[in-house]
Amino acid sequence: MHFLLRTAAAAIWGFALLHALFSALANAEKENEAFSPDRIMSRKTYNVLFLCTHNSARSIMAEAILNSLVYGRGRFKAYSAGSQPSGQVRPLAIEQLKRAGLQTEGLRSKDWDEFAKPGAPIMDFVFTVCDSAAKEVCPVWPGQPMTAHWGQPDPSSAEGTDEQKQWAFAQAFAALRNRISIFVSLPLDKLDRLAIQKKIDKIGNT
Repeated sequence: MHFLLRTAAAAIWGFALLHALFSALANAEKENEAFSPDRIMSRKTYNVLFLCTHNSARSIMAEAILNSLVYGRGRFKAYSAGSQPSGQVRPLAIEQLKRAGLQTEGLRSKDWDEFAKPGAPIMDFVFTVCDSAAKEVCPVWPGQPMTAHWGQPDPSSAEGTDEQKQWAFAQAFAALRNRISIFVSLPLDKLDRLAIQKKIDKIGNT
């Protein structure tokens, strides 16, 4: 009887030892996976450039939206530029961003050539947000970023009362925010380039 008990105890101890060994191996594999180059690359920060002709309203708002932690979640660094920058950001665009609780410091109207020069940030994505900019010949962007057209009516062309103009900017902001929200939800680290291109093109049609 004692022999049987000792044998059973030894068997249980052996199973426990094997279970602990397999658990340790599994945990080690998970840790190696967490620090693998592929996993580290999946956590990269994506650079995104929004383009519009004058870089004074739509592209500016898109830059501010994506750079906010609420929408960009720290995974993206957004920029904006224009083919014919006005040199001034529309006051109504700034007002709309402030109403939404977003940062406006550092926003400026600038030429898109600034991002084609040596030493400029390498873009992962370039989105045009006005039809005229989409029809123009863009500079050659370093890094061969993925591109898509997310056309949006120009709120700066709105006429009427101050309230009607503010409403036009609010509508443009909401449309950009919705598209950006869809974009940031994409599992970019799990999709191939062709799949991502289809996704970002589809967003432009929403």
